[in-house]
Amino acid sequence: MAEVSEKKTTSDVAKKKSKKVEVASDATKKPITKKAVAKKTAVTKATKEIAKKEVSPKAKKAATGATKADKVEAKEVVKKPKADTRAKKYRVAFAKIEKGKEYSIEEAVTLIKETATTKFDSSVEIHLNLNTDPKNPEHALRGSISLPGGLGRNKKVAVVCGTDKEKEAKAAGADIVGGKELIEKISKGDINFDVLVATPEMMPELAKAGKVLGPKGLMPNPKDNTVTNDIKDTLEDIKKGRAEYRSDSYGIIHSVIGKASFDAKKLNENAETFLAAIHNLKPSSVKGTFIKSIYVATTMGPSIKVKE
Repeated sequence: MAEVSEKKTTSDVAKKKSKKVEVASDATKKPITKKAVAKKTAVTKATKEIAKKEVSPKAKKAATGATKADKVEAKEVVKKPKADTRAKKYRVAFAKIEKGKEYSIEEAVTLIKETATTKFDSSVEIHLNLNTDPKNPEHALRGSISLPGGLGRNKKVAVVCGTDKEKEAKAAGADIVGGKELIEKISKGDINFDVLVATPEMMPELAKAGKVLGPKGLMPNPKDNTVTNDIKDTLEDIKKGRAEYRSDSYGIIHSVIGKASFDAKKLNENAETFLAAIHNLKPSSVKGTFIKSIYVATTMGPSIKVKE
């Protein structure tokens, strides 16, 4: 019994010593910092990447079971033709146009009338890609062209002029006529017209409304012939139908030359008049071809390429 008690006491002493050693070692351990954790994670990532690189291609193929033939088949499955999501009417109209063909104006006008897909009377648009430099001020084209067949639109015209021109403007068919009081209304955002014409002496006063008119493209401009003393002829041209044009930042002109309901003869005359007027505006610095491409289209309809 004495021997057993001695063994117990010695074992207890040994346990106490080991506990003391553990406490001492814990005390000597350094606290874990964020830097240490980040370093440890970086090391583990690096070792994993090295392990991935060391895996042979054969082992990868064996693991995945993918062969070259399987990959080719997978690619072929992915490359499916996209479904044509356009409307059925548009697809039927588009099928009438021969791909890559350039049509004469007469042929294009005939197709235009056949490819008008809207329920309303579509506008006939013309788009010209010009051989110009949009950064060159001389190449910036803007103005209006009086078309023989008109545009089929009833435009509301306002005239800003002095009291001596008011009677002439009303007699010529102006819908709104006024002076400084009209300018004040426009400055407040009261705009209920499509075209604004002004006499030269009223332009300094009208400049006050520039912030309102400018963004809407309604500011009178001598190039558009909307700053003039000849109010009668200007209003006649506007009411009859005048195609306005302006080259954009890519040197492209977009304009309207009539309605789909127009007869073919009227549309032909309008298109030829418009193209002839643009040709005459060729800047002297432009060498070679001036109009690179011509397209016509109806509202929401497919475009048709026209021969130059």
